[in-house]
Amino acid sequence: MVKQRFQALDVMRGLTLALMILVNTPGSWSFVYGPLLHADWHGATATDFVFPFFMFIVGSSMYFAMRGLRQLAPAAQAQKILRRVVLLFVIGVLLSAYPFTSNIENWRVMGVLQRIAIAYGFAAFIILCFGFTGRVVMSAILLLGYWGLLNVAADPYSLEHNLVRQFDLAVLGANHLWQGKGLAFDPEGILSTAPSIVNVIIGFEATRLLLASEDKAKALSQLFVTALLLIGLALVWNLLFPINKSLWTSSFVVLTCGVAILLLLLLVKLEQSAAASVVKPVYHFFEIIGKNPLFIYVLSGLLATTLYLIPVGGESAYAALYAVFCTFADPYLASLLFALLMVLILWCVAWVLHKRNIIISL
Repeated sequence: MVKQRFQALDVMRGLTLALMILVNTPGSWSFVYGPLLHADWHGATATDFVFPFFMFIVGSSMYFAMRGLRQLAPAAQAQKILRRVVLLFVIGVLLSAYPFTSNIENWRVMGVLQRIAIAYGFAAFIILCFGFTGRVVMSAILLLGYWGLLNVAADPYSLEHNLVRQFDLAVLGANHLWQGKGLAFDPEGILSTAPSIVNVIIGFEATRLLLASEDKAKALSQLFVTALLLIGLALVWNLLFPINKSLWTSSFVVLTCGVAILLLLLLVKLEQSAAASVVKPVYHFFEIIGKNPLFIYVLSGLLATTLYLIPVGGESAYAALYAVFCTFADPYLASLLFALLMVLILWCVAWVLHKRNIIISL
């Protein structure tokens, strides 16, 4: 049972990483199917679940890492955690800055890996320092405190006036923020990283319950009920605190955690079902790409940016390759096929690492 559930986590990690690559590298951002785009502001599309799923999986993986970490002295624990935080953060900054054509004064400071680094660090110390009850209390403080903090602003949930943006402007400056919405606003900002710590903690707790419980059937039932309660809470909370990925609202956290638990349970149940032999090849596909998630994610960003830099017939290699798909498919389908090709290329890299038993980790 333990082995099966560990496999389910590997599959979930690989599936999430593949979806992240799929939505991050369309052939053209002008031609993307609706479900593969983020919600413009309030609400959530299927794509909005990808990043919080990854945060949840970071917590799930921490359950296994904590076994070795707890055997170290407190100083060694802190050193190991902080080392990983710094490395992840620096890699994230350098990935955003590649190909280093802009001045360092304009480099984006926050980003996907940077958020993972900070949330991982705080979650790790919370898990080490508190028991289950303490972790629940800390999670509640983070979610409720963030809700209260955002409401300090006169127009708390608007793009221009939300406290997340004002905080990042004051601390980092406009030049170090993402500019994708027509003004300086970072959807992976400093303040909005606080509630994302709870995604990591819930991922840890869900995995702990699955693997540490002697009554596995009861654990599955408890997690199923917990997932439904989290989703129900999110839908009710949404009436007061809108579900919003860009602000990473507390209602967004509990919604995505509830759905993440359901996905994990589904993967576990599929393994145990009569259809296990049917899903095994699919599981193996995603297991392979999920074994080196950091390396593959970084490589995906480098690959996409490098394709933009290579000139081909007056345009970039990225655009030229997309144009090839447009010769036999409409622009939307061509854009999707391009993204699927990126996933396949990166899966092949992951397969080579898998065959050579190479695991790249921090």
